[in-house]
Amino acid sequence: MSDLLRSLWREPRPASPPYHVWRDTVLTMVIGLVAVPEALDRPYPVLSIAIAVGLAPALMWRRSAPLAVVALTFGGSLLVSLIMGRDFPDLHVMVYVLLLPYALFRWGSGREAVVGAVIMVGKVGVEAALGYQTPPNAIAGVGVLCAAMALGAAVRYLSRARARELDQVKLLERERLARDLHDTVAHHVSAMAIRAQAGIAVAATDPAAAVDALRVIDAEAARALDEMRGMVRVLRTGHAELSPGPRLADLEELASDGDPAVEVELVGDDTGLPAPVAAAAYRLVQEAVTNARRHARNVTRVRVRVVVGRVTLRLRVSDDGEPVEPRPPGFGLTGMIERAALLGGTCAAGPDPDRGWTVTAVLPGTGR
Repeated sequence: MSDLLRSLWREPRPASPPYHVWRDTVLTMVIGLVAVPEALDRPYPVLSIAIAVGLAPALMWRRSAPLAVVALTFGGSLLVSLIMGRDFPDLHVMVYVLLLPYALFRWGSGREAVVGAVIMVGKVGVEAALGYQTPPNAIAGVGVLCAAMALGAAVRYLSRARARELDQVKLLERERLARDLHDTVAHHVSAMAIRAQAGIAVAATDPAAAVDALRVIDAEAARALDEMRGMVRVLRTGHAELSPGPRLADLEELASDGDPAVEVELVGDDTGLPAPVAAAAYRLVQEAVTNARRHARNVTRVRVRVVVGRVTLRLRVSDDGEPVEPRPPGFGLTGMIERAALLGGTCAAGPDPDRGWTVTAVLPGTGR
């Protein structure tokens, strides 16, 4: 219990509460229009109007200064009660003060909520002790105040939960963009580097081959820029583009006769395969091929095999590089594992018993 109270006492204010909105001005005007005819039928009409209309503008600051507004309203009402006793004007329009305990627990800090609750309940208790209110009315008044405070706390909790949900969605989207950016840049830059090295090696003896390498580099650079522009648009606008993502048919673009050679084999019918699964499979293969080109030593061939089944999609990417020691997963492998896990699949990578490195993944298929 003490931990709960300390947590409540240290609770900060919500970030950036609205100062006041147009509805506050309209509400204040409506209160004034309703209070005047009601006060004319009560004793001390001028005082009744002054109290009802004079306190109404405080509503416009109930979000930015909730404790001050509560102290002013309930403290002022208690002072008038002490001065006038049982003759205190009781107007139905004063029900608007219930917005104050709601606002206090919705927008105030923990300290402000505790102090404000003591002021409000204390005001009712003093009036009951002095006989200005009967015990049943005092109990009912405290109950109504507690209901308003509970409603404000509930809305505050729901708003915070919604904010946390949005933050989580944004975090997942940033992670997805980070994976896509890593996969795209790493793949295209790796391909350009390999082609550039090949072009340099044959430039003196085979200028035509060097020109072909430059054409490949130009094409890879153009594709990399297109994909990066799409990601930048997502970051700027906050929503994904409607253009389709990579498909399994695009895996053929990864095939190459260079050094190393990349062989791509697609087995099965990918009709009806969900777009997120197809895009994830493409990115997994793309990253695995890139890792083989960048990290495998003396690799000559990379084999890609993707099998689309009735329930699952299985892929395997292996190379024939020299044996390597297992190493901690980097950003690329971590992103591959996360990408598969988000779809309910699995991804693993490691050295083969003899030589080479293999990446395997299982993703949910069509479910037909």
